[in-house]
Amino acid sequence: MTATKGLEGVVATQSSISSIIDDQLTYVGYKIDDLAKNSSFEEVVYLLWNLKLPNKSELDEFKAELAENMELPDAIIDHLRSYDLSTVHPMAALRTAVSLLGLYDEESDVMEQDANKRKAIRLQAKISSIVTSFARIRQGKDPVKPKKGLSYAENFLYMLNGEEPKDIEVEAINKALVLHADHELNASTFTARVCVATLSDIYSGVTAAIGALKGPLHGGANERVMKMLTEISEEENAIPYIKKKFENKEKIMGMGHRVYKNGDPRAKFLREMSKQLTELTGQAKWYNMSVKIEEYIKEHKGLPANVDFYSASVYHSLGIDHDLFTPIFAVSRVSGWLAHILEQYDNNRLIRPRAEYIGPKSPEYVSIENR
Repeated sequence: MTATKGLEGVVATQSSISSIIDDQLTYVGYKIDDLAKNSSFEEVVYLLWNLKLPNKSELDEFKAELAENMELPDAIIDHLRSYDLSTVHPMAALRTAVSLLGLYDEESDVMEQDANKRKAIRLQAKISSIVTSFARIRQGKDPVKPKKGLSYAENFLYMLNGEEPKDIEVEAINKALVLHADHELNASTFTARVCVATLSDIYSGVTAAIGALKGPLHGGANERVMKMLTEISEEENAIPYIKKKFENKEKIMGMGHRVYKNGDPRAKFLREMSKQLTELTGQAKWYNMSVKIEEYIKEHKGLPANVDFYSASVYHSLGIDHDLFTPIFAVSRVSGWLAHILEQYDNNRLIRPRAEYIGPKSPEYVSIENR
């Protein structure tokens, strides 16, 4: 047995949910370009969970189920209020709150397929409310309950800001949610599948996935991108800053991707949204310096931007706190996690790989008196 570092190139399972072939991302065979241009997030969630696009009545019913399940138990709100809001990271708060949700779900340990589908709806609905409630509580504000008649993206922004959002803001969030919904067997999705392959419950699987997404090499990249842009501050500082990073052999977050050779197909959509939103809000410098950085790194290192790079300036332009960027990623990606969890349950086998041993070979045991 020979190990492959980071499991790169290893095919660990079969899946019908999403694929990355020849730098083309698809959800259930549908090209991400078509979905990003035409679909609502709710349609995409339905597609990932049911392996088909909904008709109008199916979509209306699905949207109604999500809307009905968005409100959080009072105990979760009280728990969020109990955190040390000056120090706790929103991803840590989200991880804990999702785990706690399982204690208030009577079907938490019921493993029948229909029960798992109902839990998936509750989790997808409530994760948005957890993120927005936490964001408002730490600002000294009361959480805002979801409003009937709004889409998932609209309700997210409404619950975050307390007012109905503009159309371009809804378009940006909806597009970001669609683009981040699933990405084949990424680190957090693999974590979720490994967890539930033991026949642990959905809440455990999603909590484990959030833990994996929290890391800066996965979901935390967009937060680190905005930190970099803030440090650069002005357009004329961009290239000298990157040159310094190169000299120090430091990693530039948001650039390149392990599974794409010619660029992340999702990046162009958020690049365009970044251009529109930064111009609209008088913050064009964030887009301009992002373009300069991308072009310089692509020329000198051959690395194009990935989806995280431009999502940073999109969220910043919407007035969203930087440490909420990764929780927003989770609000979207939970749809993919749940799709993979349900697929794992349907054809389960315990995931138990082997390791290539590189330690000492047959050392002689010495009694403790002689060591």
